[in-house]
Amino acid sequence: MSVLLYAALVLATGFERLAELVVSARHARWSFARGGVESGRGHFGPMVLLHTGLLVACVVEVVALDRPFLPWLGWPMLVLVLASQGLRWWCIGTLGPQWNTRVIVVPGLSLVRRGPYRWIPHPNYVAVVLEGIALPLVHSAWITAVGFTVLNAWLLLGFRIPAEERALEAAVEPAQDPGRR
Repeated sequence: MSVLLYAALVLATGFERLAELVVSARHARWSFARGGVESGRGHFGPMVLLHTGLLVACVVEVVALDRPFLPWLGWPMLVLVLASQGLRWWCIGTLGPQWNTRVIVVPGLSLVRRGPYRWIPHPNYVAVVLEGIALPLVHSAWITAVGFTVLNAWLLLGFRIPAEERALEAAVEPAQDPGRR
């Protein structure tokens, strides 16, 4: 894969992110119209910066450090990138208007336990982790893969997931979800 094709893949990923933001804005309006409460605003800016930085760093590392395309690594990583996109949109489709890039919870709604949420509580973050490792490694940008993975783990585990869990715990009524913890 040429550097130009790789840059096009990263650009396409950026456009996908913009599509997510459009969907997220529509879902936020839906949530707020139904009494939705936003939590964890403090970590949202750093997450946006990290995800934008991932896209930029992928191309910069490949160009600046002349990273080669290694077919034995690049093609499987491309498959993982595509699979992560599929998982992400499966999550978006499953949650419907409850999905958002921000932590906005409508009080009283039941937790979603279908689709990928049948098996794991935060499948969207599995997609993010997979993509954050795989996208840079499509063109052997290993520094970006490691850097993003470490910073993303810190943000997800230290801030985002705990904020989401607290918001869900506070909003989901025990009578509607007796199996919750």
